[in-house]
Amino acid sequence: QAQLVESGGGLVQAGGSLRLSCAASGRPLSLSVMGWFRQAPGKERGFVSFINWNSGNAYYGDSVKGRFTISRDNAKNMVFLQMDSLKPEDTAVYYCAAKLRGTTGFRPSEYDYWGQGTQVTVSS
Repeated sequence: QAQLVESGGGLVQAGGSLRLSCAASGRPLSLSVMGWFRQAPGKERGFVSFINWNSGNAYYGDSVKGRFTISRDNAKNMVFLQMDSLKPEDTAVYYCAAKLRGTTGFRPSEYDYWGQGTQVTVSS
């Protein structure tokens, strides 16, 4: 069983930056992909980014490409999401997710574990 805990959300003005962190714990823990998703009120949970735990290859949703950067710390079992040039439409609850098999992860249904979410609010 794995536990994921996000941190780093908050309120920021448009154009600002935030850095989200997600710590994974539990034994045994063999990660293959760590991802970030977000869900705004009345909308489905959508893909933001994921990173392949072994290769470090990263993928981004079109709406965040060029503004967000995902990274990982393998030794600490942590994944980060650096969010720059934030826009009001980035406002959502951001979720960290982990999957134990496979090399990609574009859909929420692919993931085995989820964090509780952290609120990001971008004011105009």
